[in-house]
Amino acid sequence: MAKLTAEEIEARDAARLNELGYKQELKRELSSLGNYGVALSVVCISSGLSSLFEYGLTTGGPIVMVWGWVVVVFFTMMVALAMAEISSAYPTSGGLYWWAARLSSRRYAPFASWMTGWFNLIGQFAVTASINYGIASMLTAVITIGTNGAWVPTQGAIVGLHVAMCVTQGVANSLGPKVMSGVNNISTWWQVLAPAVIMITMAAKAPSHQTARFVFTEFNNSTGWSSTAYVTIIGILQAQFTLTGYDSSAHMSEETKNAEISGPVGMVMAVIVSSVMGFCFILAFLFCMQDLDTTINSTTGFPVMQIMFDSVGDAGAVCLMVMLIIACWQCGFASVTANSRMIYAFSRDGAIPGSQYWHVIDIKRQSPINAVWFSVLIASLLGLPSLGNSTAFSAITSVATIGLYISYGVPIFAKLVNRDSFVRGPLHLGRFSNVIGSIAVFWIALITILFVLPPNYPITAVNMNYACLAVGAVLLGAGGRWAIDARKWFKGPVINLPGDQASEVNLEQDHIRISNDIEAVKTETMKEKL
Repeated sequence: MAKLTAEEIEARDAARLNELGYKQELKRELSSLGNYGVALSVVCISSGLSSLFEYGLTTGGPIVMVWGWVVVVFFTMMVALAMAEISSAYPTSGGLYWWAARLSSRRYAPFASWMTGWFNLIGQFAVTASINYGIASMLTAVITIGTNGAWVPTQGAIVGLHVAMCVTQGVANSLGPKVMSGVNNISTWWQVLAPAVIMITMAAKAPSHQTARFVFTEFNNSTGWSSTAYVTIIGILQAQFTLTGYDSSAHMSEETKNAEISGPVGMVMAVIVSSVMGFCFILAFLFCMQDLDTTINSTTGFPVMQIMFDSVGDAGAVCLMVMLIIACWQCGFASVTANSRMIYAFSRDGAIPGSQYWHVIDIKRQSPINAVWFSVLIASLLGLPSLGNSTAFSAITSVATIGLYISYGVPIFAKLVNRDSFVRGPLHLGRFSNVIGSIAVFWIALITILFVLPPNYPITAVNMNYACLAVGAVLLGAGGRWAIDARKWFKGPVINLPGDQASEVNLEQDHIRISNDIEAVKTETMKEKL
């Protein structure tokens, strides 16, 4: 079979998008490596693990951080594989909410699409906010070390830096697809090389190292809860929060060449590489940690910085932290990119208030600039609760994890329930599809419950896990809007092709559904005969 030219691949991608009901509006600048790079950058083990390192040390300690990571990696891979299979079949920027609509029965498709879209959108906002709040905390830690403790950061300073990070990423994302692709290409390598350099430098320079017994078996509980089992299960938040955001590969589908292959491969590869790098990151920092109590109670307010300081000194720690901050900024940049594409797609289907503004494509830059700044605005606002409560960051990370994983679970569950209506793409899981999908749905249901549980005891207004309220607000807001009026006008993804082409798409989709219904009836008839 002759190899397709770049022009033929691009034409095929556009034709496939037309089949799904959309015209090609975004420029396809991303290669398979570029798509993987976006997902790798959004996952960004440097950001997730660093930001919640104190949480890990106090909520189970080394043994939960190490072995919890292994457990979470296994189940996350099941989720990623299940999503990748669907992504190969339906490569659109809408991703999850679009899949939920296509895979659900006609009766429930609009509602499933609506709720999935809103959970995915809120989860992405929370991810961007948590990334940039983490960067702000890192920057204040660097300044504290650089001034020998003379400057102590206030919550106002941290929130101000958080907003500044959001704005810089918005500016960079507004410069067009070539800049986006360039930053992404650098980030693809930086996300691997920077942590590797940090880990090797620390291991070589640390004055002493912890024992393997400490790293693999030490349990630490500073939560106030007496139950070891309870502390262990809530302690995996650090790992699960880190391994989120790989759905960004799907949201970049309409800007990716050979999207049916590149998108799902990028998604799975991002999880694999992040899993290996994350495990090494945890081991390196635990082995190089000089004292557990000193690290937890660090004057920098950032345990990872304290471990670097104890390992390589103040000047070396500042240099290593700058490398880490750059990796995290790239993570925030990629998160804004993916978030804006979700806003673009969801508003293209009329689901967001002011949709007519958010799906506008800037002709010169061929990018959804309005959607970029909408993402920046909401992510910035999500940092404001931290002015009054420093533990609000933990709630934001929980919302990010729960929101995204609920949106991951709905289309996977819909595919299991309506498996006969699923039309496979070029990449699929074969006979393992239903088993992997079932494991993925089980895990998502479990962590949705776990991450609304209170992390500390006694429970107070300061340390309460407000994620349950935030998730409840999404359910109440999105569900309430649906009950009031959205159910009357939101029918799921909207075809935006010219009239004749739109009719062809409608006929094709009806034909697929009718064909699958016929096959389902045949299957049931055969079962009855047997």
